Amino acid sequence: MFDPKYLLISFGCTALTFLGCAQEDHPAPETHSVHWGYEGDTGPAAWASLDESFATCGSGVEQSPIDLTGATPVSESLMERNFGRTALTVTQRAQVMDIVDNGHTIQVTNDIPMTVELDGADYELVQYHFHAPSEHTIDGLHAPLEAHFVHKSAVGDLSVFSILVEEGAHDPIWDIVLSELPDGPEDDRHIAGLEFDVEKFRPLPERYYRYEGSLTTPPCSENVHWVVMAEKRQISEEQMTAIVSHLHKNNRPVQPIGERALRLVSDHE
Repeated sequence: MFDPKYLLISFGCTALTFLGCAQEDHPAPETHSVHWGYEGDTGPAAWASLDESFATCGSGVEQSPIDLTGATPVSESLMERNFGRTALTVTQRAQVMDIVDNGHTIQVTNDIPMTVELDGADYELVQYHFHAPSEHTIDGLHAPLEAHFVHKSAVGDLSVFSILVEEGAHDPIWDIVLSELPDGPEDDRHIAGLEFDVEKFRPLPERYYRYEGSLTTPPCSENVHWVVMAEKRQISEEQMTAIVSHLHKNNRPVQPIGERALRLVSDHE
């Protein structure tokens, strides 16, 4: 967490295959009346004690985010043989975009049908949202921004595709979202008849990290299949300032990886 022309793009062997382009960690991880935040008495260290439904934030053993250092390199063909095919299908059409400041992040939803097939199971894109600085780290270092594209399966499991974002060249595809940022918490923007290519907004992965983890916000449920792009996306300094100024340091600290497998998947054998 977190997220339309007919087009076929393949990444290596099994890779992520896109038919078309288009659209907190899930159809908004369930809305809770309990107040939580990122600082002080309601910050991450206190989440588990704020409500019994948040207990996993403290007791879980597969929590997210994590540091991505030390991943085991593996080919996409081996991942497919062991876990099943990964693919994405999208139908492009004029769409409606909703952008809201929910008090924890800037969250975007689009009315575009988008389905990810991950390890043989289907997940539908629900929303995407942002964290600053990044929640995942590499060698202990944060990127200035992280975007989570949240997908949900029919049985309630989640898959989050994550992008680490750094300052660099201006990226015009981000201007549509940045030009409509809400003024503050609970403010929202509704844009109809929009032509917006989410697959240009989300870069095409050649290498990505895979691991099993959790929501990075309460209730910290451990039912998330994480896919973190290994290559950072670049946006301009002005674009970065525009979105980071709305996020107010909304990242959960990294969690122990424990005994979990962390893989760096690429199309190279």
